Formats: sequence, structure tokens, C-alpha cells
Amino acid sequence: MDDIDEARDWLGNEIDCAGCTHQALADAGGCRLKHACVHDRYARRIDRFFNWNPELANSYVAHPHFEVRAIAAKHASIFLLPPLLDDPEETVRWNAARRLPKRLVLRLRNDVHREVRIRIASLLDDSELMPMMADPDYYVRLVVARRVTPSLLARMIDDEEAEVRRVVARRIPHDGLLRMAGDRDDGVRLEIAQRLTPDQLSRLRYDPDWRVRYEVASRITVGEIAELAFDSDGFVQDMARSRATGRQERLGEFPA
Repeated sequence: MDDIDEARDWLGNEIDCAGCTHQALADAGGCRLKHACVHDRYARRIDRFFNWNPELANSYVAHPHFEVRAIAAKHASIFLLPPLLDDPEETVRWNAARRLPKRLVLRLRNDVHREVRIRIASLLDDSELMPMMADPDYYVRLVVARRVTPSLLARMIDDEEAEVRRVVARRIPHDGLLRMAGDRDDGVRLEIAQRLTPDQLSRLRYDPDWRVRYEVASRITVGEIAELAFDSDGFVQDMARSRATGRQERLGEFPA
């Protein structure tokens, strides 16, 4: 049961089951005041009503309360949903879009509400996502960077948002990593360093961020590690000297 001890409609009026068109349904246990009611202002109760009676959803896709339209869209015939893509409420537009063929919802890539664009991006694939790589909202671009095929991510290596570029750095094919090695964000360069092969790490040994240099010191070819043994950061020094010492000990144990 819901904890809210009142039953009011979306206009604030008290709900009276006696005058409801679903009186027979209530008598049969198909709805219940304060629990499963299409007229209630609380979405949970409306949702429960349609879960119990999905066949009634078609009658409510044009209801004046947006919560009713949005929830009805999850159950109504898909043939009634296209007009809802122009609904003034973003929740209604999204609930309709998630059930319709992609060819009908592509125009929502330019929806005025970022939440709709974010959710639309979660439905689309490569060629459909590419126009969204330049979306004005960084989180939309973040979703695109997470979903698009890695080979297409080269288009996003100069994104203005560091968080987007970090996702690109984690997923872009290896042949694109070095193009991002000079990124202005320390976190992006660290992601790059973690993916580069030991023989590619040399170009990052002078990186301004100690975490990047530490990653370099921990994996770079031992023959190139000498300079890092005198790094300005103690952690980097220790890692470099430890690996250099280990190499010397191995050479001493197994002389050439």
C-alpha cells in the first residue's frame, strides 16, 4: 500500500469512486482507491492501475494530466503513439519514443529537453548517433562516446569536455591513442598511459602529472627508465629505482 493517506486528482480535487466511470472495475477488484487509480495525482498509483488494466491505456493517451499520458504510453497500441512524439511533456515523448521504430524517433535527436536526447542516444547505433557527437549537452555526447563503435571515436578526441575525452581514451583503437597523448587534461593522459604499450610510453616520461609519470615508470621498457629514477616525485622515483634495481639483480644472477 502507498503511505500517502489521501486520494486527490491532478487538480487537487478529492476522488469520489461513486461517480467514476470505472465503478464496475472497482467492484471487481480491478482498481482500488489510494492504491491503483487512474485519476490519482500520484504516478505510482496511476502506474499500478495500468499494470492491472493495460487494455484501458488506449483511452488515456490524450488525457489532460501528463502523468496519465506518459504511463498510458507504456501500454497503449503503438499505432496511437506517433502523435505523442510532439507532446509538450518530455516524459510523454520519451515513453512513446522507446516503443516506436527508430525511423520515427530520429527527429528527437534534436529535442529541446536534454533528458529526451540522452535517452534517445541510448537507443541508437553508429550512423544514427554520429549527428549527436556535436550535441550541445556534454552528457548526451558522453552517452554517444560510450555507445558508438570505437573506430568512429576519432571524431570526438577534441571534445571540449574532459569527461567525454576520458571515455574516448578508454575505448578508441590503439592507433588513435598517441593522437591524444598531449591532451590538456591530466585524467585523459592517465587513461592514455594506462593503455599504451611499454615501448610507446617514452613520450610521456616528462608529463607534468606525477600519476602519468608513475604509470610510465611502472611499465616503460627498463632500458629507458634511468631519467625517472631522479624524478621530482618520490613515488615515481621509488618505482623507477625499484625496477632498475630488479633489472640489475636479474642481470647479475643471469649474466650474459
